[in-house]
Amino acid sequence: MVDFLREAAGVVPSARQRMWYDTAFYAFIHFGINTFTDREWGDGTEPESLFCPERLNCGQWAETLRAAGMKGMILTAKHHDGFCLWPSAYTEHSVKNAPCSRDVVGEAAQACREAGLRFGVYLSPWDRNCDLYGTPAYNDYYCNQLQELLTGYGELFCVWFDGACGEGPGGRKQEYDFSRYIALVRKYQPNAVIFYDEGPDVRWCGNEAGNCRVSEWAVVPSELCPLAPVQTGPGPLAGEGDLTYLYNTDRFVGSMSSILYSRGLSFVPSEVDTSIRPGWFWHSQEEPRSLRTLFEIYLGAVGGNACLNLNIPPNQDGLIDDRDVARLMELRRLLDQEFAHPVDAVVELQKDGYPTQPEYLVTLAHPVSKVKYVEILEDLERGQRIETFRIEAVADGGRNYPLYQGTTVGNRRICVMTDPFAEQNRLLDGGGDKLDRLLVKITAARGEVSLKQIRVYE
Repeated sequence: MVDFLREAAGVVPSARQRMWYDTAFYAFIHFGINTFTDREWGDGTEPESLFCPERLNCGQWAETLRAAGMKGMILTAKHHDGFCLWPSAYTEHSVKNAPCSRDVVGEAAQACREAGLRFGVYLSPWDRNCDLYGTPAYNDYYCNQLQELLTGYGELFCVWFDGACGEGPGGRKQEYDFSRYIALVRKYQPNAVIFYDEGPDVRWCGNEAGNCRVSEWAVVPSELCPLAPVQTGPGPLAGEGDLTYLYNTDRFVGSMSSILYSRGLSFVPSEVDTSIRPGWFWHSQEEPRSLRTLFEIYLGAVGGNACLNLNIPPNQDGLIDDRDVARLMELRRLLDQEFAHPVDAVVELQKDGYPTQPEYLVTLAHPVSKVKYVEILEDLERGQRIETFRIEAVADGGRNYPLYQGTTVGNRRICVMTDPFAEQNRLLDGGGDKLDRLLVKITAARGEVSLKQIRVYE
């Protein structure tokens, strides 16, 4: 048991996964034939003549995302309808036969480079337009298109696959060759993370609503992500239980109760993907979600050991809707207001006799009447290790007041101490006096704790 926990503590991210964590907040861009049919899933029979965004401006997309504080863009180069936003040599169902015959993928990639954003692509494995779908030849077709994207548009930070697998002509089902797809990405874009339900680099959070786990582990059983590298031996109870129930909708995928039964552990963090609107493609009648909702999703994702991939769908003009732009700018202002200026503080290790239960005294440069957030960052290059922790207000006379109790930390944990939308926020020390010291106590960890930083915001 002890040896396995030491192994679990040593499961670490790859260089590409660390870069992905640094990207943190980026945009999905759902744009294509569905934008002009008012649908979410096209059937592949839509004429190319429908694609006619007369004011298409990928620069406006990129500048909007940059101004919103995002660091990247992932474009739906091809959705389930099979229409390609680049002039693919392998199909006629693409922009080359549309009134707007521009290479949208190329323009988006260039706009990202000019705005300092990272660029990625989504390529749907399900193609409702291709007659080869449901035959072995379809994997050749798909790999040819994937290679076009991997080699024609500069460096990619992410290649995004989904698992949609519907019927082809005559009810044929397709067996996707993901091992082959992954090998192509590794060959041509070795620095890009691959998103898919089963890894190998980033997995789905389990829903599209923006709901985040209370405890988000990046160290998960290999049964959950069989496409990812295994970094440990089997758990002490491997073979004595069944983990076939595990899927990304499970709320406890990396918990002790699951890893002990695993045949091995992998580092596969979670992405929270959701849309600024009810749908993924633009629909004129829809409105963006509230500022509060988006802010809470951000806190739960970026502040919960995940990254946030927020969908922003361009409209039929080929521009991001003014309503969405306004909401994104509101979100940026709120994030700047809440997190731009941490309180100056000195962090000292107070108790290191138990390496898995250290305590950190945080002495603030000036007393504060309330604390809004405490942000904790683990050093993932040594592994994700913290199981539980507490935050206390330090008072004179040796009496501390409990403020917060949490579980996992990982890349970044934002502990919300007060509601920024409340008309009045209570004082955290329980007595009305200002606070000048906090104690962060790690109460359980899988190995010696290694923190990168603790930050406090008032």
